[in-house]
Amino acid sequence: MFKYDFHIHSKYSRDSQTPLKDILRAAKERNLNGIAICDHDEVKGGLKALEIVKSNPDKYDNFIVIPGTEVSTSKGHVLVLGVTEKIPSFMTPEETTDYARDLNAVSIIAHPFRKSAHGIGYLEGSGADAAETFNSKCITGGSNKKARAEAERLGMPQVGGSDAHIAELVGQGYTLVNIDINTRENVFDAILRGETIPEGKHTPVGTVINQMKKNVVRRTRLIMNGRLKEF
Repeated sequence: MFKYDFHIHSKYSRDSQTPLKDILRAAKERNLNGIAICDHDEVKGGLKALEIVKSNPDKYDNFIVIPGTEVSTSKGHVLVLGVTEKIPSFMTPEETTDYARDLNAVSIIAHPFRKSAHGIGYLEGSGADAAETFNSKCITGGSNKKARAEAERLGMPQVGGSDAHIAELVGQGYTLVNIDINTRENVFDAILRGETIPEGKHTPVGTVINQMKKNVVRRTRLIMNGRLKEF
C-alpha cells in the first residue's frame, strides 16, 4: 500500500498562500508516497511542484507529484488529476468529467455533499471516475458518511484527501493505494479499479473557522477588484 493525499492547495489557489516547498516538506514528514496539487481552476502549482521533485531526485526518491486542479463547475467542484492545461470553468460537472476523460485524466467529485464548500450534491450520473468520500475539512463527518454510502451504493471508487490550504494540514486526509510499484500510471489504474481506501483525521474546528474567515477577506478583495467570478 502507498499513501497519497490527492487534494492539496498551494499559493497558486486564490484561497491559499502556502509555498510548494513547504507542502513537499510536510508530505515527506508525514510519510506520504505522493501528492496531488489541486489548485482552484489552475494547474501551475502542480506543474511547478513536479519540476521541484524532478530536479531533486535524491531528496524525493520514489515520491510522486500528480499535477491536478479543482475545477469550478456550474454546480460545484470537481478534482481532475493528471493535467497540464487549465480546464474551462463553469461547465456542468458532466461536461467537466467528459473533458477530463478526453485528456486521459482522472476525475473525482470533491466533497460531494458538503454544500458550504461547493459540493455538487450528487454522484450518480456525474460521469466521474471516483468520489472523495473522506475530506478532512468535513468536520462533522456527516457529508463524508453520506458520500461513502452513496459511493458504495453505486460501486464507485473512493479516495480521501486533506483539502489542505496550509502545510500543517497536508496528509490529514489521505488515500491508501493498493499498488506494488509507485508510479502515476499505477496509481490511476488503482483508482479506476477501486483499489483505494480513504482514511484520515478531521481538521480541528478552530482551524477551519480561521481559514474561512481569511478566505472571506481574500475573496471580497478579489471580487471588488474584478479578479474572481463566483458561481
